[in-house]
Amino acid sequence: MPTAALFHIRDARPNAPHYQDLLDDLNAGALTALRDAGWHATLHAAAEQPLDDLLGVARSADVVVILGGEDVDPRAYGASDSRPEWTPYDTAADDAQLAIIRDTVAAGRPLLGICRGMQLVNVAFGGTLHQHIDGHRGSKSEPFVATAVGFDHPDPMSTAGDHLCSHHQSLDRLGEGLDATARAADGTIEAVRHRGLPVRAYQWHLEHPRSAARQLVPAMAALLATATA
Repeated sequence: MPTAALFHIRDARPNAPHYQDLLDDLNAGALTALRDAGWHATLHAAAEQPLDDLLGVARSADVVVILGGEDVDPRAYGASDSRPEWTPYDTAADDAQLAIIRDTVAAGRPLLGICRGMQLVNVAFGGTLHQHIDGHRGSKSEPFVATAVGFDHPDPMSTAGDHLCSHHQSLDRLGEGLDATARAADGTIEAVRHRGLPVRAYQWHLEHPRSAARQLVPAMAALLATATA
């Protein structure tokens, strides 16, 4: 039975409980789809356990997954806050997830990033982010928008159907060794892979309950197969 360690963060805004509900639904979608497909999958809050414990969990997993959530603190990539609307950062979660990414990459273990997770993967490799873009998230009542994605390279998600996005930040300068594999019509980078390591990341939500069985599960299987080939 393959194993997966999924690392998430909790919403830092106590006055916006709907956002935590959204994250909980996405996390549940990931766990349900993976377990139904025969994976042993566990979920871990990045800022709520000692880093050594988190690293131990990551090192014991066949695939490490970094999930979505709050904006990445721009100080992590050498910038200052230029967003039109302020929301809090969770720097403890940033630090923990970046440490997990770097440790996983250093050991050559399979790594998957989703939404914020893709942004953190890019930052970990020395890349930067656009701090605000329009057109890639919906309303509070329906935060996801179906985004048409064009693929520049072979990718297991090229025939996966709807790509459900909900983000206002995106990749700017790519990190070292990363190639864009998919873009939206406006040029926004929607997927990346590393040239020499088993690392892939997606800006849309593969783990959405409507998508996880046909997107997250195949993406995980393909990543694991690449790493063990």
